[in-house]
Amino acid sequence: MDSIDKQIIQLLGDNARASLKEIATETFLSSPAISARIARLENEGIITGYSAQINLHKLGYHITAFINLELSPKQKPTFYPFVKACPNILECNCVTGEYSMLLKVAFPSTVELDGFIGELQQFGKTYTQIVFSTSIEPRGIQLKE
Repeated sequence: MDSIDKQIIQLLGDNARASLKEIATETFLSSPAISARIARLENEGIITGYSAQINLHKLGYHITAFINLELSPKQKPTFYPFVKACPNILECNCVTGEYSMLLKVAFPSTVELDGFIGELQQFGKTYTQIVFSTSIEPRGIQLKE
């Protein structure tokens, strides 16, 4: 991967809807060359998808929380299908420390969050932190050339 590939990734990370022409202008390459590079980056699994940034508050999801879960390794075969089926889970990470799972969730209310935590506790002890504000929204990595 060269500096042009990194620039393409950065441009798409900043705006997934950037056109081939816009990227070509920024990189001083032709649109077909950009298209070929993007296809190669996708085939190599470097670019894995494209998404829009959604304002959860405007959709009525006013509560964002991080939930730590103490999970036994034996429970993973039932836990993973459970979390994959829950649309309110934004992220689920296996982590080190006292708790083995860290979930980021969004719910319209604390009542619904509380109900979900009750369901989640079938897998183990939880520790929940509710987000008051976010100073840096989710973002991609800033690549250095």
